[in-house]
Amino acid sequence: MTSEQILSKLPYSKPFLFVDEILEISEEGVKGSYLFDPNLDFYQGHFKDNPVTPGVILTEVMAQIGVVSLGVYLLNNTINKKIAIALTSSSIDFLKPVFPSEKVVVTSEKNLL
Repeated sequence: MTSEQILSKLPYSKPFLFVDEILEISEEGVKGSYLFDPNLDFYQGHFKDNPVTPGVILTEVMAQIGVVSLGVYLLNNTINKKIAIALTSSSIDFLKPVFPSEKVVVTSEKNLL
């Protein structure tokens, strides 16, 4: 399954699609990126005169790349196997702000429980 095929199967569209490209993907994980357009609506009010990307949006980027994109790939490549996709941790530490025009790269690894 190609990156373009994965992107076409994501259940999102603009303005709520937060995946620009899948850089790497395999049975073990995924790496993808998203560039934050400075014209996105939430920047208008999230810190007046000093816009910063809301944490909930950063969390959504991680979920769309690290969980949903990987899930689409795994489900497409799995035949007659039971598989479940889940986010195993909701604990996220934001180490620095993400500003308009910045690109984030998400790396996700599959973890068998």
